[in-house]
Amino acid sequence: MPEIRPLRPGDPPRLGTYALKGRLGEGGQGVVYLGESDDGERAAVKLLHVRFTEETHARSRFARELAAARRVAAFCTARVLDADLDGEAPYIASELIEGPSLREIVERDGPLDGESLERLAVGTATALTAIHHAGIAHRDFKPDNVMLAADGPRVVDFGIAKIIDESGTITTRAVGTPAYMAPEQIAGERVGFPADVFAWGSTIVFTATGRAPFGSDTIVATLNRVINHEADLSGLPDGLREVVADCLNKDQTLRPTSDTLLKRLLGHPVDGAETLEASQEELAEGARAATGDLTRPKKRVRPARRRSAVVAAVAGGVAVLGVAGAVLLSQFGVARGGRAEPTRPLSHPPTPLSPSPSASPPEVSTGSPLLDRVRETGRLRVGFRKGLPGVSLGEDPPRGFEIDVAAHLATALGVPGDGLRFVPVGHTVREEAVERGKVDLVIANFSIDGADRDRVAFAGPYYIAHRDVLVRASAKIDTLKDLRGRRICLSPGQTTGTLIREKGVDFVTVEGKDPSQCASQVADGRADAMAGDDLLIAGFGARLRDVKLEVAGLGLTTERYGVALRSGDPVACRRINEVITSMYADGTMKDLLEKHLGRVGFRFETDLPRLETC
Repeated sequence: MPEIRPLRPGDPPRLGTYALKGRLGEGGQGVVYLGESDDGERAAVKLLHVRFTEETHARSRFARELAAARRVAAFCTARVLDADLDGEAPYIASELIEGPSLREIVERDGPLDGESLERLAVGTATALTAIHHAGIAHRDFKPDNVMLAADGPRVVDFGIAKIIDESGTITTRAVGTPAYMAPEQIAGERVGFPADVFAWGSTIVFTATGRAPFGSDTIVATLNRVINHEADLSGLPDGLREVVADCLNKDQTLRPTSDTLLKRLLGHPVDGAETLEASQEELAEGARAATGDLTRPKKRVRPARRRSAVVAAVAGGVAVLGVAGAVLLSQFGVARGGRAEPTRPLSHPPTPLSPSPSASPPEVSTGSPLLDRVRETGRLRVGFRKGLPGVSLGEDPPRGFEIDVAAHLATALGVPGDGLRFVPVGHTVREEAVERGKVDLVIANFSIDGADRDRVAFAGPYYIAHRDVLVRASAKIDTLKDLRGRRICLSPGQTTGTLIREKGVDFVTVEGKDPSQCASQVADGRADAMAGDDLLIAGFGARLRDVKLEVAGLGLTTERYGVALRSGDPVACRRINEVITSMYADGTMKDLLEKHLGRVGFRFETDLPRLETC
């Protein structure tokens, strides 16, 4: 936990929904406080410095920080929880990372070496790659901005990040920390992704030696060394030394990209590769390699006696997966390749996600009760709702969209084909099933916002549903007002009808004993519409093949379908979020929706939802 200092006279007692409990730090732009919401959630709350509050330039930079944080995958940085940039006291509340900075650890315990150094190098490179895939140059990458949580490193603080959009406009103002700034930052040249790669190299030198590569005595002396002197890399191990040397090239066009950097650290080929962009699998592999607590005091081990590591088979910490769409760096005048000559891989490459039966037992806990249990037993129990065609129908085995989502997730977690078990759970006992250990996960159109968060936690959402109506394609029902006076079939327990009436639209109620009967009445003309969650009503409509049905697209509410799991397991939560991200990025989620619900006119959601903070 970062050091918490008392509030000072003049500090606000509250910002937005957060009561301020103390100071975490202060920088050029503002003060960072420890905040606590009314429901007990803690956050790092950054307040724009009072002397800047009337300056448009300061507010615009603050707005860029918010935009930057929201564009990067939640797995590699502190997630934005709340923000207010227009009030008298503009602030951003972000996820509080429980752990010291890399600088604090090195200064307290000394430089990292061996497996700890390698995990740190791979993890931070993975995070940097994800940041760049989102189109962002960090511009202040340094040991202070690498936080070491219990499950691995996290790159934080996009306070001076410049978002690079399609216009390619890049500020030339030298913003950064002198000991980790690239030559082009100092010289006032174009600054982009290569400057982050240079800063990464400098950070790794500090991590391995306890010293900044170009000194940190005076600003003038440090800047001179950055531009005119070569760094002493003798303290770095073989393999890593060559990679860092390339990152510290004075010519930014000769540095490797973050993608190439990650590939080389993982021991993957870059010479002759079809693409130099890191794949989603490589991002996940880098994240898995980073998993582990680097904050504990270390025993110095001679390299010749070092044992091979068995890397935990989960992704945590800086885990990053599937940020869709890469930024073409060439449009900003940045070379893609860097040096592509073969480099020796690190001495402890990540192991496969599912160790073979003959492998030795894992030496390191994943940090997750769920994932440890899955690894030990090879089994995963998933709760589902019966009787939902296209979504989760049948029992032995069930089939449908949510069933396939669960199966894909189980495979990614290393569950063997015969280790996945589906357990029926009722609509009203989903929390209880998780809470009492009857199931490991619930994937059952479980709306996050309607659940009891004191009883269960959520990963995801894996899908954003909406209350809507199923109609015949010829019914000409496109807006809410088109339902006025129409016949809407409602089954027992259905509340969407009440919602429609609350919006001022009266209609004729047609009763159905269950959703299946309502869908049939819409198909044969006895009803004009059937109300419910769009995903569910689409499933009932998809099984009727003699008539063209469609979801009207009214979007009356937003229902965030999440993966329910037991509270207190953030590592498993983040790993599930990775898999969900991957499924959207590689088109798997769209394919599953098309497979099970494509017969209905349904504009289903295909963009990655904003994921829960774990």
